[in-house]
Amino acid sequence: MAAEGKPGAEALPAALGMSLSELVHAVGGFEGDPAEMVRASVRTAERAFAELDACDDVIDKASESGAKVADRLSAHLSAESEADIPAELEELENIAARVRSTDETRRLLNRVLGREDRDASTPAAVVHLTADDLPKLPSAYAEADDYTDLLAVAGREEQLRPQLRLVHTERLTRVASHLVTVVEQVASAGFADKQFAGASLREARHAYELWQRCLAERRRDLG
Repeated sequence: MAAEGKPGAEALPAALGMSLSELVHAVGGFEGDPAEMVRASVRTAERAFAELDACDDVIDKASESGAKVADRLSAHLSAESEADIPAELEELENIAARVRSTDETRRLLNRVLGREDRDASTPAAVVHLTADDLPKLPSAYAEADDYTDLLAVAGREEQLRPQLRLVHTERLTRVASHLVTVVEQVASAGFADKQFAGASLREARHAYELWQRCLAERRRDLG
């Protein structure tokens, strides 16, 4: 996200999106010495671009760090390393906080440099996953009219066990994939959009809680 080169002095007013008189006012004015005014303006613009580059570096590093967190989360979820996941979610919060610390600087610099539409694109909405979106668990009680005693129900449960194991696996896989996808998407965007980043991190925590619930249900049903 580095700046695409710095404007020359003769192009500075246009690059900054202001008239020459506005530029003079912005730098305080240099009566009788327009050349010095232009040189000072160039130095001011260079400092602004340098600060914006530094902000962009924070976003680029956040994107890289977020992608690594997504990879680690994928490994933890596959291994069902439940205790390792909260630290990764906390790291995502830290990454987002570092990017948020640049928000005001980026906004002001983009306005001064006439680039207010630079971050105008809005990321896609964050998809929310609920338990209702997951495959339904088969139950021996779904056909209760076919059985007249507990032994029959127990037999039905044993018959359903392979299917139950498969559905539990599908549910866990679906939630794990969703969690990783949410993190990958916000990492790809560099956490630069505050609303999108916040919604993504909330959804990541919600997905982890849903994954924990699915894991507990599988342990309950299959031991």
